[in-house]
Amino acid sequence: MATYCLGSLSSCDDEDDDYIGGEVDFTLDLDESAYDALNTLGGFMRINKVVIANVSEGTFVAVTQICSHQGAENITFRSLNNDFYCTQHGAIFDLDGKGLNSTGTKGILIYNTSLSGTLLRVYS
Repeated sequence: MATYCLGSLSSCDDEDDDYIGGEVDFTLDLDESAYDALNTLGGFMRINKVVIANVSEGTFVAVTQICSHQGAENITFRSLNNDFYCTQHGAIFDLDGKGLNSTGTKGILIYNTSLSGTLLRVYS
């Protein structure tokens, strides 16, 4: 039995592993109103292609906004699930960057965070 395909097909499978993100090092003053979302438990922001989430009191997790599945800049934080999620193909990542489903198998790049008073540093 032969199978024929008409038209153009594309796949979600991509062998290119260059979608991990780059070096970062920046500091946010959480007293500034621009960062109010980060002062709320479960709040998150996208800054410099990094998704930063307030995951518990005094604890922040930062990941690249670029999904390891296909390079889409669609990573968001889901506070109800306490995970990171790619809105393009549904990849799910835990707070340690581990992929939790078939489209998240490559994991996601986690950045370091440190909080000193109201200053939140995000760095590689």
